[in-house]
Amino acid sequence: MRRLRGKLAPYLLSLPSWVYLLVFFLIPLCSMLGMALAVGNPLTGYILSDNFQEFVTAFNNYQDAFLRSFWYGTASTVITLAISYPVAYWIAFYGGRHKSTYLFLVMLPFFVSFVIRVLAWEFILSDQGFLLGPLKAIGLLPRSYHLLSTQWAVIGGLVYNSFAYYVLPLYVVLEKIDRRLVRAANDLYASPATAFMKIILPLSAPGVFAGFLLVFVTNVGDFVNAALLGGPGTYMIGNIIQDSFFESQDYPMAAALSSMLMLMLMIAILLYSKVFGAEAIQEYAA
Repeated sequence: MRRLRGKLAPYLLSLPSWVYLLVFFLIPLCSMLGMALAVGNPLTGYILSDNFQEFVTAFNNYQDAFLRSFWYGTASTVITLAISYPVAYWIAFYGGRHKSTYLFLVMLPFFVSFVIRVLAWEFILSDQGFLLGPLKAIGLLPRSYHLLSTQWAVIGGLVYNSFAYYVLPLYVVLEKIDRRLVRAANDLYASPATAFMKIILPLSAPGVFAGFLLVFVTNVGDFVNAALLGGPGTYMIGNIIQDSFFESQDYPMAAALSSMLMLMLMIAILLYSKVFGAEAIQEYAA
């Protein structure tokens, strides 16, 4: 009996996690797949069928939106990493007793509503806003120059809104690095760049990986930044899904697009974990 309880203990301890995944992931996923295969309309209701044509139509009509979403998500994630890593590194290694204050300043904008933050950037990037207006007035930019409704405005909004989500996991990992390892590298006449590449970067790889998952998945599925900072030519797949749900009320199409997006994200994450995961970074650094 004791041996049986010992074998069942790991499964019982993980039971709450499995229940959570079942209730909040598997059941909604099955419901979404069922809606994608259904036929009917909002007035008469929907009937489950084997209507796989909805997936073919979704791919043929919106493949550009899928590609655009993954391009925006990848570009914004790489830029966010390039900006957030030095910030997290400086706070972890040089923040001293003010680390909590610096982290609070990083998180401070997130005390404001997400939509309000994006609307603020719409005002900042407007053609006559306080960013572009003075530059046009002194002749550094032509009068016809604009940032709104371009891909870079959308990518910039994604970077801004995901900045803290990359800083925090990086800071947690960098803070845990044993400083004696860095001092030992210096004692062995390693340059700061060598110490960083051989010690700090490999040990911070889990934070890079976790931040990538958090930021990439969020940015690919985003629709607010493209709606407020972009235009018809910058619509992401999230905008198409939103319009299918709330405007055209084409629920099977929206469900098919959502299912395809989730599948593509899972494949992208799997490929990333195989190619650029923590183990790959450590092996490269070694």
